[in-house]
Amino acid sequence: MVRKDLLERIRGEGFAFVPGRELEALLPISASDWTAFADSWAELPLDTHLPDGHRYRRRRHATLSARSGETAARLEPHQPHYQGLEYNKLVGGIERWFEPIHPEILGGETFRGVLGFCLSFFGALRPDTNWHIECHQFRIEARADALGLPTPEGMHRDGVDYVLVMLVNRDNIRSGTTSVHAPDGKLLGSFTLEAAFDSALVDDHRVMHGVTAVHPVDPSRPASRDVLVVTLRASDRGRRSP
Repeated sequence: MVRKDLLERIRGEGFAFVPGRELEALLPISASDWTAFADSWAELPLDTHLPDGHRYRRRRHATLSARSGETAARLEPHQPHYQGLEYNKLVGGIERWFEPIHPEILGGETFRGVLGFCLSFFGALRPDTNWHIECHQFRIEARADALGLPTPEGMHRDGVDYVLVMLVNRDNIRSGTTSVHAPDGKLLGSFTLEAAFDSALVDDHRVMHGVTAVHPVDPSRPASRDVLVVTLRASDRGRRSP
């Protein structure tokens, strides 16, 4: 079921924060599947595409497709992630290959529930659209001597149509505040994803977003921030000209 209040916020402001308890209530998932889903973040390989000195991000990636109105998506052959330099000045302009998300995670209740929500919600904003969908598992790690940067490219757009960023887990970290800005740089809002399922919904055409660095609360213990990012782009827009 699409919440009309969230649709109006996206139409009016270009973004919305959704508390985790509200999103979770919309997803038909079991506690056991959520546990398996969240635990899979412990197996993410290091993101080796970042420049030297940036060894704090781990990720997996999957590409899917669907049409507005559908409730499920089709898994596409594994392929690279690409962003133009206009969207990612740090590592844009190259094809970046990442290890695929495990099939059992893609087929689980939690992932299918979140993706179904995205198809229903964003599809209501743009009916009759063929979607190119990319899904990213991210873990940002922080140490006392090396901060974790959830958005090392800084304040940015992703070069897509819509974005969902959903928190999976925060362990021993502080900060990590999301801020949303107009194209002219004006601050439109800020919030921190703190509880499981807390999410940001973004119209990527209208706003930019970024996240502050995360710091360990206890420097002697591992510290991490786990999120699932789902992006939808109309497939007729072209891969290299988003």
